[in-house]
Amino acid sequence: MWFLRRMLRVPWTAKKTNERVLNEANKRRSLVRTIRKRQATFLGHVMRRGKLEHLVTTGKFEGKRSRGRQREKIMDGLATWLGPGKVSDILAAVKDRDLWRDMIANAYKQGT
Repeated sequence: MWFLRRMLRVPWTAKKTNERVLNEANKRRSLVRTIRKRQATFLGHVMRRGKLEHLVTTGKFEGKRSRGRQREKIMDGLATWLGPGKVSDILAAVKDRDLWRDMIANAYKQGT
């Protein structure tokens, strides 16, 4: 963002939001999309293995929860990124590798 503001000669005292600067530069944020895509591919790998990581990711691990606001789970974040659907639908789609790759590719193209 700093680099785009410099290129567009937007002073740092100007009250322009990052979204407005991105619109002026005709750019989109890609870092968050790339992170979500990598999380989704890793999740597919872990779910197909079915080991300890599978239990931890799905939340079936026994133990006490910590105090305070609960952290966002990987599954919940990916469920919102991949579109309307439940976590159980995502877990079913992970088993079919081609379907999973198509879901990730479609979500990445949409840019949500």
